[in-house]
Amino acid sequence: MSKVGFVSLGCAKNLVDTEVMLAKLAEAGYEITPEAEDADVVVINTCAFIESAKSESIETIIDIGWLKEHHKLKGIVVCGCMAERYGEQIKNELPEVDAIVSLGSIDSIVEAVKKAEKGEKAYYMDIDKEKMPLGGDRVLTTGTMAYLKIAEGCDNRCTYCAIPLIRGNMRSRPMEDIVKEAEDLEKLGVKELCIIAQDTSRYGLDLYGDYKLAELIRKISAATQIPWIRLLYLYPDKITDELIEEMKNNPRVVKYADIPIQHISDNMLKAMGRHGGKDVVCDAIKRLRDAIPGITLRTTVMVGFPGETEEDFAELCDFVKKTKFDRLGAFTYSPEEDTAAAELPDRIDEQVKQDRYDAIMQIQLEISAARNRKLIGRKMRVLCENFDIPAECYVGRSEADAPDVDGKVFFVSDRKHRDGQFVTVRITEAEDYDLIGEALA
Repeated sequence: MSKVGFVSLGCAKNLVDTEVMLAKLAEAGYEITPEAEDADVVVINTCAFIESAKSESIETIIDIGWLKEHHKLKGIVVCGCMAERYGEQIKNELPEVDAIVSLGSIDSIVEAVKKAEKGEKAYYMDIDKEKMPLGGDRVLTTGTMAYLKIAEGCDNRCTYCAIPLIRGNMRSRPMEDIVKEAEDLEKLGVKELCIIAQDTSRYGLDLYGDYKLAELIRKISAATQIPWIRLLYLYPDKITDELIEEMKNNPRVVKYADIPIQHISDNMLKAMGRHGGKDVVCDAIKRLRDAIPGITLRTTVMVGFPGETEEDFAELCDFVKKTKFDRLGAFTYSPEEDTAAAELPDRIDEQVKQDRYDAIMQIQLEISAARNRKLIGRKMRVLCENFDIPAECYVGRSEADAPDVDGKVFFVSDRKHRDGQFVTVRITEAEDYDLIGEALA
């Protein structure tokens, strides 16, 4: 039996695509191996969101290519966003790649692997990306947590973002398909659903003519008993009162919202092509905090966008200090070809970008550390995810921690706990982003 290894880069949405391809290959009789060294073929699901992601994708292809030359690896298949956008360049400049599968060609993954294993060149790059399957059977790789993708593509057209060029216009999945997938994931033992799309709060507008995320959550809640439902990537201009009420009153929706604001200066928000200015952002945050006391808010900001003045950056820093987001991530602007921002003047020096990134993350570190210190002595419900053998303790997450991007809760216990079990933990120590505690039950 031939073995296939997978490397999945980039976002959670890309990971869902990986899981769909894994299922197709498993159904075709391939053995999936976690070790690239043991594989006959390696599939690399690439990211191309920003320059660093493209660099990581290229470096991964080159690294895996070493196994073809020095090990038993027979073929390399490249798919995902980089294959969609730069397929011809990969074909011409990375000879170690045997097959390329664009986003709209996921159904060809089995045929691509078969040809790559034989050393044949194969390119599946002609299918319209907007015909990309929106669902499908999956091999779950995330344990007792699962991402549930409710839409593909994006209509927002932010000036810096290449996602619409790569993945096309937004296409919402029908509610019945999403609910059926949630039911299937529950049967696999999933305890937490993370609802994702490029713009989750826009769900349903293209399909039903209105924002339907709140209704979708109600239907998922009625059809399953999954304890935690988490909403990621809510845009501030589309957070409706109905959605806030659902988040407030549904006990299985964790009191957590990921709201990527990118900036707060009206000058920058306008240049970035964001929908709504500072007032819209502030209003969304106030409505959420007023309606749901104690809600955990996460955001993402961008620094170094063309034309960002010292005054713009100072306004962002002041806003972050005042708002005290519970979680914050930042990244520096990188020009993406064919986007409107790539043509803008007044580029920011790379060192200035890095200095601004370091400054904003230092502000957030101090906010996070102070918040964590206040949690010492408190009890919290933690979803146990695994046992860390070197650290000799369990690792989990609280309701306030999204997977992959937020902190962890490390805890000791006299009892044995299984993955996916909810454990009451008393916090005894606080680090900048993580918490340490002891299990009570």
